[in-house]
Amino acid sequence: MDNLDRAILDLLRQNSRAGYGDIGSSVGLSASAVKRRVDRLVADGVIRSFTIQVDPTVDGMSTEAYVELFCRGTVAPDELKRILQDVPEVVYAGTVTGSADAIVQIRARDIASLEDALERVRIAPNVDHTRSAIVLSRLVNRHRD
Repeated sequence: MDNLDRAILDLLRQNSRAGYGDIGSSVGLSASAVKRRVDRLVADGVIRSFTIQVDPTVDGMSTEAYVELFCRGTVAPDELKRILQDVPEVVYAGTVTGSADAIVQIRARDIASLEDALERVRIAPNVDHTRSAIVLSRLVNRHRD
C-alpha cells in the first residue's frame, strides 16, 4: 500500500459513493487506475466492506452509553465476545488495559431499553459489575475501521 492508496482510502471514508473519476481527479489518477487500485484493496482485504452509516437518532437509537465491564477472575476475550454478541444493543466492545476488563458501547431507544440491555450484560456468569456513562452529546465521531 502506498500514499495513493491511502489517499483513495481517505476519500472513500469521507464518501464511499464517490465516483472513481472524482477520486482520480483528487489524487491525480484516471478513473480506471483508481478502480484497479480499489479492486486490489478489496481483493487484499484492506477494504473489508462498503456500507452506510445511519444517524442513530433518526433510527430511534438515540440513547448511548459507554460501559466498563468488570469480570470475576480471568475471562478469555472469546468468552466476553460470546456474552456481548447476544445483546443486540452492544455496538462495540473491546478488551482494555486498566482495572476494567472491557469497554462496551451500547445504543438503545431510551433509558428503559438501555437499562434492560445493561441487565442482560450484568447477569452473565462471569460479569462481576459494570460502570456506565451515558453520552450527553457527541463531539467528534470519526470512523477509522
